[in-house]
This record gives sequence, structure tokens and C-alpha cells, in this order.
Amino acid sequence: MYIILVYDVKQQRVGRMLKLCRRYLHWIQNSVFEGEISEVKLAELLSKARALLDEEEDSVILFKSRTQQWLEKQVLGRERSRLDNIL
Repeated sequence: MYIILVYDVKQQRVGRMLKLCRRYLHWIQNSVFEGEISEVKLAELLSKARALLDEEEDSVILFKSRTQQWLEKQVLGRERSRLDNIL
């Protein structure tokens, strides 16, 4: 499946969340990641993210699609990560 993951966490947890997400997905902008991921790897990522979060203060939002071909990406301004295989 193809996902876009966005997180908003307190500053003291940002570094750990960034490192975690980079292990599974492609970083495209501050707190935004995208990429192909299996159900098993996604469950693993979410389990580890849940352990880092304070659910009263932080959030992780996922957008899922079967494949990236069903999404259209438009960038205004400078794109931080230029990967040929992204949307």
C-alpha cells in the first residue's frame, strides 16, 4: 500500500519520531513522509510510533491508497526531497 504520514509531536519527541519514520518511509518535508509499505511494516511503524506519542498532546495522521498511481501530487515552491519514484 502507499501512504502519506504526517505527525505533530512536542519538540522533545520530534527527533525520535523523525528517526523512526525515516526507517520506513521517504522524508518529503518537515514531519511529512510518504512511500510504499506492507501491512506488517505499517503495523510495526504504528506500534513504535504509539510508544513515542503522548496521545493527549501529539498526533499521527495517515492517508492510505492501494498504489501511488491513484494520487496526484502538486508542489508549489521548493520540494525538499526529489525522488523519482514519488507520485
